[in-house]
Amino acid sequence: MEQGHLVLAGGAAIFAVASLFAGHRANKRRRLLTALPTSSVQGVFIGLVELKGSAETERPFTSWLASQSCVLYSWRVDEHWRRIVQESYTDQNGRRQTRTRVETGVVTVASGGESAPFYLRDDSGVILINPDGAEIRPLSLVQMTCGPSHPFYYDRGPRGAIPNTTMTRTFVETGIPLHTQLFVVGEARERTDIVAPEIHAAPKAPLYLLTTESEEQVLSRYGWSRSGWGIGGLFASGLAGWAPFLNESGNQGLVTALIAATAYASLWLLSWTILIYNSLVDSRHRVRQGWSLLEVQLKRRADLIPHLVAIVDGLKSHERDVQETLAALRNQLAATPDGQQGPDFAGVASQIVRLSEHYPALSATPAFAQLQSQLIETEQRIALARAYFNDAASAYNTAIEVFPDRLFASLGGFRRMPLLEAHDFERASVHVQLAS
Repeated sequence: MEQGHLVLAGGAAIFAVASLFAGHRANKRRRLLTALPTSSVQGVFIGLVELKGSAETERPFTSWLASQSCVLYSWRVDEHWRRIVQESYTDQNGRRQTRTRVETGVVTVASGGESAPFYLRDDSGVILINPDGAEIRPLSLVQMTCGPSHPFYYDRGPRGAIPNTTMTRTFVETGIPLHTQLFVVGEARERTDIVAPEIHAAPKAPLYLLTTESEEQVLSRYGWSRSGWGIGGLFASGLAGWAPFLNESGNQGLVTALIAATAYASLWLLSWTILIYNSLVDSRHRVRQGWSLLEVQLKRRADLIPHLVAIVDGLKSHERDVQETLAALRNQLAATPDGQQGPDFAGVASQIVRLSEHYPALSATPAFAQLQSQLIETEQRIALARAYFNDAASAYNTAIEVFPDRLFASLGGFRRMPLLEAHDFERASVHVQLAS
């Protein structure tokens, strides 16, 4: 068995293993995007979300090369060089010889860019996007190679020159222009300044993607990547089994290649099976997380309601609207899990506002005004959590009904999650002055 054949077999085996992991990663991301529902901006709360909309900002940047209004951009200038090198070597007769060799390359002589949080806008509103830490796939704004006669050469590049320059420069700029349609997948969290979500880079998030591609293009790219790595790995595994027996007669090499390829295919099938099951578990966990987030806000409201009841009850009034408001408040002291019988799950903030309008003296009470403000804010948080729960539950219910996931759902005991029906919740809009 020749040493070269062993090296070839080892290299092919390493490539096959790397292909298995790369294909699994591409398939995992593709399944993640397929399972995630596309939420409206108004339906985002906490957790992993998928969004589509236009890139907007209050103060757009002007890109350095294209002079185009952007929410973010980056650029660089590469200068080409060429040099002739003389080197000594020993020929096959043992004599010292001299030969000339030409070397070429490029050096980045200038670069830059600007980036800041911006907004994603759809028909329902806007949401803040923090691009730091994201995998960004922008548009190409400038891709040009030129000489000193072009205005860009010195106006947008440095005045000096590198050693052995060919007096040729390549200008490259990418960015996300204002109003460009984006596809965004990332983790949502609550903003610290207002009751509204934002998309940010989370350490444990499986993906944070900002791309100018459509969802269909992203899914297609991951699909081709999955297939390409799978076929490449299958071929490499067969080569790894065949290579050690290239110079030997008989069918031993073919048999070994088939065994190696079968082992690779079995591992690929096993990873695919594990991926399907884990994705169903993740979807179910996302639904449960949505309900737990909702319970947190309901608990916060239940803690506030006894104080409001005490203040409203202090009016010593038996008027109908006061009694109705008190009854509505008391009914909201318990949180009813989805799909179970319980008190009507409805918002009460509007009733509190109406009561304060009818009783100016009550509205002027500092404690009442503070609790009213906190309760309205809580109602907005509940609206966010409710929308997120329903989006997650809808995606999960769809996943357990399609083939082949349905087979694993039946074996794993995955059951449908009922959607949450609620009324009278209002979510505050995020008001910003976007650039036109």
